[in-house]
Amino acid sequence: MNRTKGDEEEYWNSSKFKAFTFDDEDDELSQLKESKRAVNSLRDFVDDDDDDDLERVSWTGEPVGSRTRPGSFQSLSDALSDTPAKSYAPELGRPKGEYRDYSNDWSPSDTVRRLRKGKVCSLERFRSLQDKLQLLEEAVSMHDGNVITAVLIFLKRTLSKEILFRELEVRQIALRHLIHFLKEIGDQKLLLDLFRFLDRTEELALSHYREHLNIQDPDKRKEFLKTCIGLPFSAEDSAHIQDHYTLLERQIIIEANDRHLESAGQTEIFRKHPRKASILNMPLVTTLFYSCFYHYTEAEGTFSSPVNLKKTFKIPDKQYVLTALAARAKLRAWNDVDALFTTKNWLGYTKKRAPIGFHRVVEILHKNNAPVQILQEYVNLVEDVDTKLNLATKFKCHDVVIDTCRDLKDRQQLLAYRSKVDKGSVEEEKIDALLSSSQIRWKN
Repeated sequence: MNRTKGDEEEYWNSSKFKAFTFDDEDDELSQLKESKRAVNSLRDFVDDDDDDDLERVSWTGEPVGSRTRPGSFQSLSDALSDTPAKSYAPELGRPKGEYRDYSNDWSPSDTVRRLRKGKVCSLERFRSLQDKLQLLEEAVSMHDGNVITAVLIFLKRTLSKEILFRELEVRQIALRHLIHFLKEIGDQKLLLDLFRFLDRTEELALSHYREHLNIQDPDKRKEFLKTCIGLPFSAEDSAHIQDHYTLLERQIIIEANDRHLESAGQTEIFRKHPRKASILNMPLVTTLFYSCFYHYTEAEGTFSSPVNLKKTFKIPDKQYVLTALAARAKLRAWNDVDALFTTKNWLGYTKKRAPIGFHRVVEILHKNNAPVQILQEYVNLVEDVDTKLNLATKFKCHDVVIDTCRDLKDRQQLLAYRSKVDKGSVEEEKIDALLSSSQIRWKN
């Protein structure tokens, strides 16, 4: 099916195979899939007036079967095969069936234009360095990430890495595309060589560090991370690498100990709540939650103690309290929750304090099905009156709503709330008693 010019423009404006972006280039967890999809999945576009009959070739250059429609090929990789794709067109004055190859007549500009349209064309005719660089510059000027990558793959195969690196150093757009592509295909060796050539030491170190993702054995991964300590990272990244190593070292110890305790079947927490997954390679906050869930009462001197983790990794109070609350509330350990927010001053007086705000405490407690008596206690600790009333109404903490309306001397709101409590309930009786009281001077 032929496509109109408008169809082609719509495809390039809406296709998921977009040109590359590099905003997340240094994110070790970013999934850079664009180049592989572009190289393997570019659609064919054929001008209505182009009747070239082309032979489809595979990545290796060998025919893969039936003849295809004029101008079509399965992917950009076809254009870069070691065996040039043949292009034929009828020539006047020759017997029927005799063809002449016009591919050598294509300029770099013509070649890039054909690649942009998804047509088969060989790049092998560009043998001199000057021609190859002109081809690259034409591709860059086209602002098409797919075509730039196609040309770079050709240059990568036909130039020494020293020459390739030298020429790309002064062509930053093409350089970024190559870095992106090498990360995508996992050519770690060439990527490291490139960073060394460019003297980009931090990127070199980061690229080396990323190799830990390919190591499955936790002990081997730990030893590899140890080799990353001292590499030329920024101060912030160096601290991250050290923490990563220390955390995995802790996780290995905790995992071995807990696996033994669980299999022995003599520890109540593991009997009631069997572990759903290994703690190995989990993030710090997950490790803290695990520790608060299974090892909350352990002494600070043990590796699995939550307090030990907090101090070792300098976890902020808000994050620690939030995580500990979620873990203890999930276990319905309400005494631990109470202790978490109880502080004592130098005179021995106690008070409740929540660095995360009591409104968040209430939400987490409700999510974990806390009894209404406990919910009411913490709703009452919310300082903002409107927030308190909203939470109390939302979670049916009737006493809090009634008492707050009384304190506000808001008769109309109390009267309206009367319709929300059960008929004949203790709460209804309490509201009626307040409404009929002559001791309260209502505001409305």
